[in-house]
Amino acid sequence: MKLDEILQSAGKDSRRRRVGRGGGSGRGKTSGRGHKGYGSRSGAKRRPGYEGGQNPVLFRVPKRGFSNIRFRKNYQEVNICDLEQFSDGDRIDGEKMREAGLISDAEAPVKVLGYGQIQKKLTVVAAKFSTSAAEKIASAGGNAETIE
Repeated sequence: MKLDEILQSAGKDSRRRRVGRGGGSGRGKTSGRGHKGYGSRSGAKRRPGYEGGQNPVLFRVPKRGFSNIRFRKNYQEVNICDLEQFSDGDRIDGEKMREAGLISDAEAPVKVLGYGQIQKKLTVVAAKFSTSAAEKIASAGGNAETIE
């Protein structure tokens, strides 16, 4: 028997709380619900952040500023070195990248980044290219096509 096995079994199951079993138990009479009010009734559920009727902290703190996060466009990123696995002269679009396991969604926009080297002449179709990626594709004799 190992020490971690002993500790696991020793404190594994906590005893269930027996409520409403006399004043000596510490949870008799009102069974920990207090006197009257919404919380004492059966089926009482409060939403997260409820503060007993007082104005919640979320409403007390002023709202300021503006955020563009709702309008942000998320790109799937593919590095130049990942495109080296394709054959010379191939046309690589979102569907081919998904089949190769480079991206998860063929419909979502793709940005090609310039990490690594490429030797093959490829036609790469993507929503965006970094400057270095476009230069490396062109220097290898390929073509970088931008789509919306």
